[in-house]
Formats: sequence, structure tokens, C-alpha cells
Amino acid sequence: MKKNVGNTDRFVRVMFGIILLILFMSGAIENNLVQWIVLGVSLILIITAFATFCPLYALVGKSTCEVKKKK
Repeated sequence: MKKNVGNTDRFVRVMFGIILLILFMSGAIENNLVQWIVLGVSLILIITAFATFCPLYALVGKSTCEVKKKK
């Protein structure tokens, strides 16, 4: 797996993942189906952030990794 999630993208994914996880755990969402969807999305965001790989990005050929300049 080639890295395709950059540092800024990782930070944003972790923050949104934590916010969604807090929403799930606090009971702020009353619909059971929506709760499980929110939990799934939060876990996907956090896992892809720590793995620095997003399968959806790979599928469409996108990368948010910083390009290293050769000297």
C-alpha cells in the first residue's frame, strides 16, 4: 500500500473521527441506524488516518501527500 493521505488530511480525519465518535458515545443521535453509520464512518476516518492509506483515494488516483522536491 502506497501512502496517499498527507499530514493535513490525517489531522482532519482524526479530528472528524473523534467528533463523530463523541457524538456516537454521548447518545446525541437517537436513531439506531444513524448511530451505527456514524460509528462506522468515524472508525474508517481514524483507521485511514493512522494507516496513511485511503482505498477510495487509491481507486480514483488521488493523493494528498506532500511531494518531495529533489535537489
